[in-house]
Amino acid sequence: MSDRFPNLFSPFTIRNVEVRNRIFSSGHGTLLAAGDVSDSLIAYHRARAEGGAGLVIVEIASVHPTALYNAHMLKAETDDCIPSYRRLAKAVHETGCKIFAQLFHPGREILESQDGSATAALAPSAVPNDRFHVMPRAMPRPLVREVVAGYGDAARRFKEAGLDGAEIVASHGYLRSQFLNPHTNIREDEYGGDFKRRLRFVEEVVADIRAKTGDFAIGLRISADERDRGGLSDTHVLAICEALDTPDGVDYMSVVAGTSASLGGSLHIAPPMLYEAGYTAPYAAAVRARVSKPVFVAGRINDPRIAEQVIATGQADMCAMTRAMICDPAMAGKAQAGRLDDIRACIACNQACIGHVLTGYSVSCIQHPESRRELEFGTLRPAATPRRVLVAGGGPGGMKAAAVAAARGHEVTLYERAGQLGGQALLAQLLPGRAEFGGIVTNLTREMELAGVEVVRNTAVTAGLVAREAPDAIVLATGAVPYRPTIEGEEEAHIVDAWQVIRGEANVGASVAIADWRCDWVGLGLAEKLARDGCRVRLYANGNMPGQTIQQYVRDRWLGELHKLGVEITPLARLYGADGDTAYFEHTTSGEPIVCEGVETLVLALGHQADNDLEQALADFEGETIPIGDCLAPRTAEEAVLEGLRAGAAL
Repeated sequence: MSDRFPNLFSPFTIRNVEVRNRIFSSGHGTLLAAGDVSDSLIAYHRARAEGGAGLVIVEIASVHPTALYNAHMLKAETDDCIPSYRRLAKAVHETGCKIFAQLFHPGREILESQDGSATAALAPSAVPNDRFHVMPRAMPRPLVREVVAGYGDAARRFKEAGLDGAEIVASHGYLRSQFLNPHTNIREDEYGGDFKRRLRFVEEVVADIRAKTGDFAIGLRISADERDRGGLSDTHVLAICEALDTPDGVDYMSVVAGTSASLGGSLHIAPPMLYEAGYTAPYAAAVRARVSKPVFVAGRINDPRIAEQVIATGQADMCAMTRAMICDPAMAGKAQAGRLDDIRACIACNQACIGHVLTGYSVSCIQHPESRRELEFGTLRPAATPRRVLVAGGGPGGMKAAAVAAARGHEVTLYERAGQLGGQALLAQLLPGRAEFGGIVTNLTREMELAGVEVVRNTAVTAGLVAREAPDAIVLATGAVPYRPTIEGEEEAHIVDAWQVIRGEANVGASVAIADWRCDWVGLGLAEKLARDGCRVRLYANGNMPGQTIQQYVRDRWLGELHKLGVEITPLARLYGADGDTAYFEHTTSGEPIVCEGVETLVLALGHQADNDLEQALADFEGETIPIGDCLAPRTAEEAVLEGLRAGAAL
């Protein structure tokens, strides 16, 4: 047991299942399998189990053919699922970790179609949701009973496969929550009406599982507050938890926040960095004070010190550190060994984890792209012949390439022209609410230190330096610079770029217009910064909305902040020109002019262009050159780090 974390690394028993510590990976979509458990999903969960987690809870599995949430979900509707779940359980158990799996029906919350045609969604009552614009069909009573039986049958399959428990998903506005909620359950039969009848569906599910599995561990995941006007409030949920706290009921309650049913409520499914770390713990504490069963908690717990405090103060019995272990699968083991500086801390950017899943791609991490690529990069292959490798550029991509190449046995020197490592991440962290993004620099710097990379700052790589150092291979990670096209009338206007504003190098005055071509974090961040500085801000997005290209929970929270700050937003606007006090745009579909008058400064957020001067200067270099990241083509930190991994692994 770690002396620093005596509570976090103490064992815990859930019914008859002893878990080695209080850290668990909560059920979360990975899109690593469709139907059956895949080799990729097994490798993914085994990595977290080997890394020291006490418990892994596998993502949602459908309990009935109508439980069609997306096209990639696992299925537990027939005994055909047992062999693949058995392989998963064996792989996790071999590490000393326990494994549960989630039982799921979305009800009206349909994320995507199976084949492009709209699914006939089901719910307790024909009440639409706001987020997906679905009008469901009220479930007939025979179908309700059929779905109830599906839960018990699926749990029996999990038990036969050798798993240790099953978790009923009653959180985030999904089917169980819809039955519990008086706003979504307006039935007049035995499954709706008063509080007691709204409980009936969940009670029957629990009873059916218990009857078919005996002493199998059963949990209930529930949103302690759905954070939505039409959702379950904390008062509702406390009463529900008390009512379900019976001797033959569930063995634990897992507390989260939010709902899938609305844009505002959905922000809490994977809360971005704008939310305080551990902010859901008080919800868990309120439930724990009212029930006799153990309470788990999930929601922005990204540091073992926070988790230790949650357990030590009695707010919860187990802490989900899911994104923390997507970012660093070995987080738990490092914490137990006291290697806190070696932990790659999650920064809650949401870009490659939930951001991937919501757009139909497998889960990963911008800092640790090895996540979900365990079969390819889970074990680094030592270099057959150590080489002298020069990395030009100390942004995230260059740092990752250097760390991986050095870890494989190459002699690596990284040169950074500036005095500080980090590249554009240093700009991102300067925007309001984005300071945590700077963690990617800290984490990758530590990876380089552990791998033995030599770092030279304040030194630009030139053809002459390359000739003197004579490396065998060069990784080009020279990044990009702001894209600055010729703008009609610019000689009469005051025009600055985004980097100048973020660095505090521009006096923008009291009224600004932002030309946001990329529709990413830059335009949103500039608008918030300048509005908080007291400017009148008009944001013109060359897309359907600002933030169109970034993860929706990050974007939607940001749009809410801009609304509160009074930022004026115009979508579908392409920059055309400017003069003394006016910026001119055109509507991107109608071609009609959009005139913005009274502008003191036009701020350009028009994306970037590759800085590939060094690549051109090294055209005659006889060794291997590998361009990565923005100097290959301007994109994001995710692509830079992934290409850095691939470059380091290929050398």
